[in-house]
Amino acid sequence: MMRILIIEDDKIFGEMLSLYLTGENFEVKHVETARDGLAAVTSYQPGVILLDLVLPDGDGADLCVQIRSITQAPIIVVSMKSNVSEKIKVLTAGADDYMCKPFSMQELKARIETIWRRFQANPAMQTSLQQAPEAPLERIQIDHERRTIVIDGQHQETTYSGFEIMRMFCQNPSRVFSREELINALRGVDSYINDRAIDVHVTNLRKKIEVNPKEPKHIKTVWGVGYKFVP
Repeated sequence: MMRILIIEDDKIFGEMLSLYLTGENFEVKHVETARDGLAAVTSYQPGVILLDLVLPDGDGADLCVQIRSITQAPIIVVSMKSNVSEKIKVLTAGADDYMCKPFSMQELKARIETIWRRFQANPAMQTSLQQAPEAPLERIQIDHERRTIVIDGQHQETTYSGFEIMRMFCQNPSRVFSREELINALRGVDSYINDRAIDVHVTNLRKKIEVNPKEPKHIKTVWGVGYKFVP
Protein backbone atom coordinates (compact mmCIF):
# COMPACT_ATOMS: atom_id res chain seq x y z
CA MET A 1 0.00 0.00 0.00
CA MET A 2 1.41 3.38 -1.02
CA ARG A 3 2.16 5.79 1.81
CA ILE A 4 1.19 9.41 1.38
CA LEU A 5 2.46 12.19 3.62
CA ILE A 6 0.29 15.33 3.78
CA ILE A 7 2.01 18.48 5.06
CA GLU A 8 -0.89 20.89 5.44
CA ASP A 9 -1.58 23.38 8.21
CA ASP A 10 -5.30 23.66 7.43
CA LYS A 11 -6.58 20.95 9.75
CA ILE A 12 -10.01 20.62 8.11
CA PHE A 13 -8.59 20.45 4.58
CA GLY A 14 -5.85 18.07 5.70
CA GLU A 15 -8.38 15.75 7.33
CA MET A 16 -10.54 15.89 4.21
CA LEU A 17 -7.59 14.82 2.08
CA SER A 18 -6.73 12.08 4.57
CA LEU A 19 -10.28 10.67 4.60
CA TYR A 20 -10.57 10.66 0.81
CA LEU A 21 -7.17 9.09 0.17
CA THR A 22 -7.64 6.51 2.93
CA GLY A 23 -10.94 5.58 1.28
CA GLU A 24 -9.01 5.09 -1.98
CA ASN A 25 -6.76 2.51 -0.27
CA PHE A 26 -3.75 4.72 0.41
CA GLU A 27 -1.96 4.76 3.75
CA VAL A 28 -1.97 8.39 4.90
CA LYS A 29 -0.18 10.50 7.51
CA HIS A 30 -1.10 14.15 8.08
CA VAL A 31 1.13 16.70 9.82
CA GLU A 32 0.59 20.45 10.16
CA THR A 33 4.07 21.99 10.42
CA ALA A 34 7.28 22.08 8.40
CA ARG A 35 9.21 20.64 11.34
CA ASP A 36 6.88 17.65 11.72
CA GLY A 37 6.81 17.21 7.95
CA LEU A 38 10.59 16.98 7.67
CA ALA A 39 10.71 14.49 10.55
CA ALA A 40 7.95 12.39 8.99
CA VAL A 41 9.83 12.16 5.68
CA THR A 42 12.49 10.14 7.50
CA SER A 43 10.33 8.21 9.96
CA TYR A 44 7.29 7.52 7.77
CA GLN A 45 9.13 7.10 4.44
CA PRO A 46 6.25 8.19 2.17
CA GLY A 47 5.91 7.21 -1.45
CA VAL A 48 4.33 10.56 -2.38
CA ILE A 49 4.31 13.87 -0.49
CA LEU A 50 1.53 16.47 -0.68
CA LEU A 51 2.96 19.81 0.40
CA ASP A 52 1.21 23.09 1.18
CA LEU A 53 3.33 26.21 0.66
CA VAL A 54 2.06 28.27 3.59
CA LEU A 55 3.06 26.66 6.88
CA PRO A 56 3.12 28.19 10.37
CA ASP A 57 6.82 27.55 10.94
CA GLY A 58 8.38 27.80 7.51
CA ASP A 59 8.11 28.42 3.81
CA GLY A 60 6.93 25.46 1.73
CA ALA A 61 9.46 26.13 -1.04
CA ASP A 62 12.33 26.05 1.47
CA LEU A 63 10.93 22.85 2.95
CA CYS A 64 10.77 21.39 -0.54
CA VAL A 65 14.52 21.89 -0.91
CA GLN A 66 15.15 20.20 2.45
CA ILE A 67 12.91 17.26 1.58
CA ARG A 68 14.55 16.80 -1.79
CA SER A 69 17.96 16.58 -0.13
CA ILE A 70 16.95 13.39 1.69
CA THR A 71 14.49 11.64 -0.62
CA GLN A 72 13.52 11.41 -4.28
CA ALA A 73 9.88 10.66 -3.39
CA PRO A 74 7.58 12.69 -5.66
CA ILE A 75 6.35 15.99 -4.20
CA ILE A 76 3.01 17.42 -5.28
CA VAL A 77 2.46 20.99 -4.12
CA VAL A 78 -1.15 21.87 -3.18
CA SER A 79 -1.59 25.62 -2.76
CA MET A 80 -3.93 28.57 -3.05
CA LYS A 81 -1.16 30.44 -4.89
CA SER A 82 -1.81 30.35 -8.62
CA ASN A 83 0.78 32.76 -10.04
CA VAL A 84 3.25 31.34 -12.52
CA SER A 85 6.32 32.67 -10.67
CA GLU A 86 5.36 30.69 -7.56
CA LYS A 87 4.94 27.52 -9.60
CA ILE A 88 8.34 27.99 -11.23
CA LYS A 89 9.91 28.65 -7.83
CA VAL A 90 8.74 25.38 -6.26
CA LEU A 91 9.33 23.27 -9.36
CA THR A 92 12.89 24.60 -9.38
CA ALA A 93 13.11 23.78 -5.67
CA GLY A 94 12.41 20.12 -6.43
CA ALA A 95 8.63 19.69 -6.60
CA ASP A 96 7.27 17.33 -9.26
CA ASP A 97 3.77 18.73 -9.71
CA TYR A 98 1.61 21.69 -8.66
CA MET A 99 -2.14 21.80 -7.99
CA CYS A 100 -4.08 24.97 -7.19
CA LYS A 101 -6.81 24.84 -4.57
CA PRO A 102 -9.63 24.12 -4.94
CA PHE A 103 -9.20 21.00 -7.07
CA SER A 104 -10.99 17.76 -7.82
CA MET A 105 -10.14 14.88 -5.49
CA GLN A 106 -10.42 12.53 -8.47
CA GLU A 107 -7.84 14.60 -10.33
CA LEU A 108 -5.55 14.50 -7.29
CA LYS A 109 -5.80 10.71 -7.18
CA ALA A 110 -5.06 10.50 -10.90
CA ARG A 111 -2.00 12.72 -10.56
CA ILE A 112 -0.72 10.73 -7.59
CA GLU A 113 -1.04 7.47 -9.49
CA THR A 114 0.53 8.93 -12.64
CA ILE A 115 3.52 10.42 -10.85
CA TRP A 116 3.99 7.23 -8.84
CA ARG A 117 4.06 5.09 -12.00
CA ARG A 118 6.65 7.42 -13.52
CA PHE A 119 8.70 7.28 -10.33
CA GLN A 120 8.65 3.47 -10.13
CA ALA A 121 9.54 3.18 -13.80
CA ASN A 122 12.80 5.03 -13.13
CA PRO A 123 14.87 3.20 -10.50
CA ALA A 124 17.55 5.88 -10.80
CA MET A 125 15.16 8.33 -9.13
CA GLN A 126 14.32 6.01 -6.24
CA THR A 127 16.81 7.00 -3.58
CA SER A 128 16.22 5.05 -0.37
CA LEU A 129 15.90 7.10 2.79
CA GLN A 130 18.35 4.74 4.42
CA GLN A 131 20.91 5.29 1.68
CA ALA A 132 23.94 7.22 2.83
CA PRO A 133 24.43 10.52 1.05
CA GLU A 134 26.86 10.44 -1.81
CA ALA A 135 30.44 10.22 -0.62
CA PRO A 136 32.39 13.46 -0.87
CA LEU A 137 34.45 13.52 -4.03
CA GLU A 138 37.89 15.04 -4.23
CA ARG A 139 36.94 17.66 -6.81
CA ILE A 140 33.20 17.39 -7.30
CA GLN A 141 30.41 17.68 -4.75
CA ILE A 142 26.68 18.35 -4.82
CA ASP A 143 25.16 21.12 -2.70
CA HIS A 144 21.51 20.08 -2.37
CA GLU A 145 20.41 23.18 -0.47
CA ARG A 146 21.80 25.65 -2.99
CA ARG A 147 21.25 23.25 -5.91
CA THR A 148 24.74 23.89 -7.21
CA ILE A 149 27.68 21.76 -8.28
CA VAL A 150 30.78 22.41 -6.17
CA ILE A 151 34.05 22.13 -8.11
CA ASP A 152 37.22 22.45 -6.05
CA GLY A 153 35.19 24.36 -3.46
CA GLN A 154 33.66 26.75 -6.01
CA HIS A 155 29.88 26.74 -6.51
CA GLN A 156 28.79 26.38 -10.13
CA GLU A 157 25.23 27.31 -11.11
CA THR A 158 23.47 25.07 -13.62
CA THR A 159 20.02 24.49 -15.04
CA TYR A 160 17.37 22.49 -13.19
CA SER A 161 17.78 19.55 -15.58
CA GLY A 162 21.56 19.80 -15.54
CA PHE A 163 21.58 19.67 -11.74
CA GLU A 164 19.26 16.64 -11.68
CA ILE A 165 21.45 14.78 -14.18
CA MET A 166 24.58 15.54 -12.16
CA ARG A 167 22.89 14.45 -8.94
CA MET A 168 21.91 11.13 -10.54
CA PHE A 169 25.48 10.66 -11.73
CA CYS A 170 26.95 11.35 -8.29
CA GLN A 171 24.47 9.07 -6.54
CA ASN A 172 25.24 6.26 -8.97
CA PRO A 173 28.98 6.41 -9.78
CA SER A 174 30.12 4.17 -12.66
CA ARG A 175 26.54 3.23 -13.55
CA VAL A 176 25.76 3.55 -17.24
CA PHE A 177 22.65 5.66 -17.92
CA SER A 178 20.98 5.42 -21.31
CA ARG A 179 19.66 8.62 -22.83
CA GLU A 180 16.16 7.18 -22.49
CA GLU A 181 16.63 6.71 -18.71
CA LEU A 182 17.78 10.31 -18.34
CA ILE A 183 14.88 11.58 -20.47
CA ASN A 184 12.31 9.61 -18.44
CA ALA A 185 13.80 10.84 -15.16
CA LEU A 186 13.40 14.46 -16.25
CA ARG A 187 10.14 14.21 -18.13
CA GLY A 188 7.40 16.12 -16.37
CA VAL A 189 9.69 18.93 -15.21
CA ASP A 190 11.34 19.58 -18.57
CA SER A 191 8.82 19.31 -21.38
CA TYR A 192 11.50 19.97 -23.99
CA ILE A 193 13.75 17.09 -23.01
CA ASN A 194 14.92 14.77 -25.79
CA ASP A 195 18.10 13.00 -26.92
CA ARG A 196 19.62 16.21 -28.22
CA ALA A 197 18.77 18.10 -25.02
CA ILE A 198 20.47 15.39 -22.93
CA ASP A 199 23.63 15.73 -25.04
CA VAL A 200 23.56 19.52 -24.60
CA HIS A 201 23.18 19.20 -20.81
CA VAL A 202 26.08 16.74 -20.66
CA THR A 203 28.24 19.03 -22.79
CA ASN A 204 27.51 21.95 -20.45
CA LEU A 205 28.24 19.83 -17.38
CA ARG A 206 31.58 18.78 -18.86
CA LYS A 207 32.48 22.43 -19.36
CA LYS A 208 31.88 22.99 -15.65
CA ILE A 209 33.57 19.96 -14.11
CA GLU A 210 36.21 18.70 -16.53
CA VAL A 211 39.74 20.03 -16.67
CA ASN A 212 39.64 19.41 -20.43
CA PRO A 213 36.02 19.04 -21.64
CA LYS A 214 37.24 17.63 -24.96
CA GLU A 215 38.91 14.74 -23.12
CA PRO A 216 36.45 14.10 -20.24
CA LYS A 217 37.69 12.10 -17.28
CA HIS A 218 34.49 12.18 -15.21
CA ILE A 219 31.46 12.08 -17.51
CA LYS A 220 32.27 9.34 -19.99
CA THR A 221 30.39 8.55 -23.17
CA VAL A 222 29.41 4.89 -23.49
CA TRP A 223 28.99 4.60 -27.23
CA GLY A 224 25.65 3.30 -28.38
CA VAL A 225 24.21 3.50 -24.85
CA GLY A 226 24.60 6.80 -23.03
CA TYR A 227 26.82 8.14 -20.24
CA LYS A 228 28.44 7.20 -16.96
CA PHE A 229 30.08 9.19 -14.18
CA VAL A 230 33.54 8.30 -12.93
CA PRO A 231 34.45 10.03 -9.61
